[in-house]
Amino acid sequence: MFELAPGVFAETSFYNSNTGFIVTSEGVVCFDTPMIPNEAKAWRATIEEISGGSPIRYVVVTDHHRGHCLGSQWLSDVVIAQELAWKHMRNYGDNFKQRVRDSFKKQAEIRAQFDELRIVVPTITFQDRLTIVRGSRVIRMIHVKGHTPATSIIWLPKERVLFAGDIVWLDQHPFMTQANSAEWLEALFLIRKMDPKYIVPGHGPVCSVNELDYLIEYLTFLRERTRNLFDAGLTKQETASLLTSEMRPWFPVPSKRSSKIESQIRSGIGRVYDEFRRASEAAKAEAQKVNEPDRITDIAVAKE
Repeated sequence: MFELAPGVFAETSFYNSNTGFIVTSEGVVCFDTPMIPNEAKAWRATIEEISGGSPIRYVVVTDHHRGHCLGSQWLSDVVIAQELAWKHMRNYGDNFKQRVRDSFKKQAEIRAQFDELRIVVPTITFQDRLTIVRGSRVIRMIHVKGHTPATSIIWLPKERVLFAGDIVWLDQHPFMTQANSAEWLEALFLIRKMDPKYIVPGHGPVCSVNELDYLIEYLTFLRERTRNLFDAGLTKQETASLLTSEMRPWFPVPSKRSSKIESQIRSGIGRVYDEFRRASEAAKAEAQKVNEPDRITDIAVAKE
């Protein structure tokens, strides 16, 4: 665990995603949660020890993915999330819970921990931004999209600490199944302008703005190559097949997860391809609108 500023802590060793919290004079605010129940319970004990038993006022989640939100039941029933994340989480029913359990079929001890899984649906939501003031602490949630339509970042302006969620990936291929790459780049450029002293990514070690460059290069290269292949007339499947081998070496790929990560890369390429397809279709539709008055005039003249 790291103390990034007085009373501001981050943990990067939990399964699946990073977490953090800030101690205020009016209680604790947590940022994302450990996914595994025993880790979440241990995190709760750590928070109580460091804060002197201060109550956890809120849990702020950066998106609706299970790695960020499932531990809320062990921390607080007051969860804050962007509105789209809330829309997803309110539908997490029995089928979702079973999928969570089934994802640990080969890890019986962990699977058993989810027998008591309870989804804490956010009760406080926001659309673009939300600011919390507790004592002298200021906590800002900013909706940036990019990784998912619901993704937000958490900014502590006085301490200059940013909890970036899954907008920042340092040591592995970014998960892009619900991504918009143009919005993702905009979010990274925004973070650059904010100039945080420390960035806590969704995955990987605490970093600074300097470490954003490689991810920006990755996304920029992915967009440029996808655009080139789209313009050349390749289908989405053809583009993914050709480009996956080019993207694979950008980050380490553990042998045990090779097929899964390649599938993940292909999915990301498909998302970017769809961005360019939609933009092309929109441009064609707009051109038709512009030309429509001329066509109507031509018809009228012909009738005369």
